[in-house]
Amino acid sequence: MPNSDLLPSLLYKLNENQLALEAAIMELSNWVEQSGSADVADNVRDALEVIDRNEEFIKMTLAVMMAPE
Repeated sequence: MPNSDLLPSLLYKLNENQLALEAAIMELSNWVEQSGSADVADNVRDALEVIDRNEEFIKMTLAVMMAPE
């Protein structure tokens, strides 16, 4: 298998890892908020919005890269 064939799979796995980290960090931000640090939790959620904004583009790009030619 040529290295170029590995790129879509690699990007898919990296995206999957990114989404898992987002979910874990969101759980932590919920815990922080419940512990009385709403400002910190809001800051974390604001930072996580970058992942949300970029997710659709990443999915579309992966779909194009993994589509049969």
